[in-house]
Amino acid sequence: MAAFDLAIIGGGPAGYVAGVRAAQLGGRCVVVERDELGGTCLNWGCIPSKSLIAAAEVFRSVKRAERYGIEIPGGAHADLAAMVARKDGIVAGLVKGIGALFRAHGVRHVAGEAEISAPGEILVRRRDGAREEISARKIIIATGSRPAQVPALPIDGERVISSEQAVHMKRLPARLLIVGAGVIGCEFACLYRELGAEVALVEALDRVLPLGDEDVSRLMERELKKQKINARLGERIACVSREGGELVAVLEGGGEVRADTILVSIGRTMNTAGLGLERIGVRLGERGEIQVSERMETSAPGVYAAGDVTGDPMLAHVASAEGVAAAENAMGGEARMDYRAIPAGIFTHPEIGVVGMTEREAAEAGREARVGRFPMRALGKAQAERAIEGEAKIIADAGDDAILGVHVVGARAAEVVHEAAVAMRNGLTASALARTIHAHPTLSEALMEAAHDLHGAAIHAPPRKMRR
Repeated sequence: MAAFDLAIIGGGPAGYVAGVRAAQLGGRCVVVERDELGGTCLNWGCIPSKSLIAAAEVFRSVKRAERYGIEIPGGAHADLAAMVARKDGIVAGLVKGIGALFRAHGVRHVAGEAEISAPGEILVRRRDGAREEISARKIIIATGSRPAQVPALPIDGERVISSEQAVHMKRLPARLLIVGAGVIGCEFACLYRELGAEVALVEALDRVLPLGDEDVSRLMERELKKQKINARLGERIACVSREGGELVAVLEGGGEVRADTILVSIGRTMNTAGLGLERIGVRLGERGEIQVSERMETSAPGVYAAGDVTGDPMLAHVASAEGVAAAENAMGGEARMDYRAIPAGIFTHPEIGVVGMTEREAAEAGREARVGRFPMRALGKAQAERAIEGEAKIIADAGDDAILGVHVVGARAAEVVHEAAVAMRNGLTASALARTIHAHPTLSEALMEAAHDLHGAAIHAPPRKMRR
């Protein structure tokens, strides 16, 4: 039986990062992964979808080249199969990169299915058919999550698909129905609409991006409408039938949506089944998530968990931070997770960057908030790039001027919002952000102007009393 200081089950953003960090601290480490290194993020999520979205953005720019004084004889057309091939090459290179990191740091990789057979002991059914027993002083569970399913829409991987199949489609469906208007649903809606599909969104709640800021939702609903994406809000699908070569989704409130392909995007489910957690006393929460402390400790001594398997927030960068904390503690450290000021990007068109609270969350937390905003169209840089959609919004405490939340909609918003994350993490006030001189012309000036607007001092926006 091979013996290690640390065994990690799962090689996604939490697991592989934990393995490297443990090795940096001198630990003898093994990572067991049943699929490909990199997990969902690298193979079926973040990187594949953003590779396709980047291709769609180029296509968008080419189609609109005349706005920049550029003529393209014959126009442009999108080749989805070529885009997918490009994506596959990017993913394969990054997967190999993780393997190279493991070799450089002395982390062992075992390809196979892991099960905890006893405290400190793991049985691996390797892909090559062999069985291997591993012992470890500490264990980190980083098995991630998978797309959730509903009985009315069983995923067959061909006509009814999840996000995992959506990044592999080589033929563009003429009509695409997306069930769920959350982050993933809206990203795919913008992507495939840009490539030429007719897209409908069905969302059970009354707005798109229902877990986010309400102003952002309203703004995105307008932008989706401009893109001719049919958003059916406050609707549920009762059943789906097949009529000839098409799928017919019947809505509970009456009416129907016809499509060639249905993408189910209603959330994710934690991967905890078959791990043997019950044998060692790992406690689960109501949604099936592994419960952990701020040190990423589970209820079982010497066992930690990190990433999506621990529940929200299900973000790859959060998973990596949790993996680092778990690894450091497994190696005798005293790391604690701090979930303040975690930024997130939503790669719709236009892009969204978010950090901190929404207005509703601030009110529920008992904070009296003020709001400053600034439209992207008022920026010289946005006008120069013909990227005038969106706005920057800052929510601050009315008493101490602490920044509570920032929501940016517009070109490269997921990059711009990191300035706000640094400010919040280090306790800067909205006034301090406003007084920070920003380079001109840049899109980041929108944050400076929004911070000034909190105090009625935005230079390039009309006075509040003149706004609708």
